[in-house]
Amino acid sequence: MKKGVLIVVCAIVACMICFSSAGCSDKKPAVVADSDSVRTDSVEAMADTLDQIIAEAPMPKAADELFDDFFFNFAANRKLQMKRIVFPLPVVNGNDTTFVPKKRWKMEHFFMHQDFYTLIFDNMRQMNVVKDTTIGHVVVERINLPRHHVRQYVFNRIRGQWMMTSVVNTSMHNSQNASFLAFYHKFVNDTTFQVASINDPLQFTGPNPDDDFGSMEGILAPEQWLSFAPELPHSTIYNILYGQKYSESNQKIFVIRGIANGLETELTFRRKGRHWKLMKLIM
Repeated sequence: MKKGVLIVVCAIVACMICFSSAGCSDKKPAVVADSDSVRTDSVEAMADTLDQIIAEAPMPKAADELFDDFFFNFAANRKLQMKRIVFPLPVVNGNDTTFVPKKRWKMEHFFMHQDFYTLIFDNMRQMNVVKDTTIGHVVVERINLPRHHVRQYVFNRIRGQWMMTSVVNTSMHNSQNASFLAFYHKFVNDTTFQVASINDPLQFTGPNPDDDFGSMEGILAPEQWLSFAPELPHSTIYNILYGQKYSESNQKIFVIRGIANGLETELTFRRKGRHWKLMKLIM
């Protein structure tokens, strides 16, 4: 997912941020009035400029082979997105279905305006399906934890091209990950509950402070967790179903994957009786 156009985009963003921040120097701007408004205008201007730059670069045909490659182009390129949606687009809300015409569709950037995205797997085998070029059906889920709401964007490969064919709004309680999502919501918003949900001992793999290219393995006690805990999204998360069959399994691997920096964090949770426990942390 982090190829080609992402490198170019990140370079452009870095340059634009530098220029908009008083030339990336230590000098402070002379006028600091209404900074929130200026910042908002700058971000919107950058987004519009990036959309225009990306839209002028056609998506390589090979990008349709891997869904990840297609999806990053789809989320960043306005013209491509409009071409790859089946209009009028069915939007399902329970028993009701409405149809959104092309003129009413608003560009959806998904997680492109943040530094990371998230994935949920039952096991390591499911993680390999990301590289499968034979899959023809994928669902991208945007999960709003406080509202207990899931918005599913359904994609199908039609005549060799990925197309978004429908949107489904549903309750988080209807998800096959319902038990884990309810747990995770409390886990990231309650530090006392978080510490109590750490297995003793917790398997840990992280960067080696004495070796920039190496890692170290060990174990952590629950009381050490807050000193090593990574920053976890606590409001809206994403999940991508690459055709894998979910079940109410007793294990979930929660992956936080950097969009442009190549960093990845894996948290393996296991259900013991009625309670989920964090068993392993890989950073």
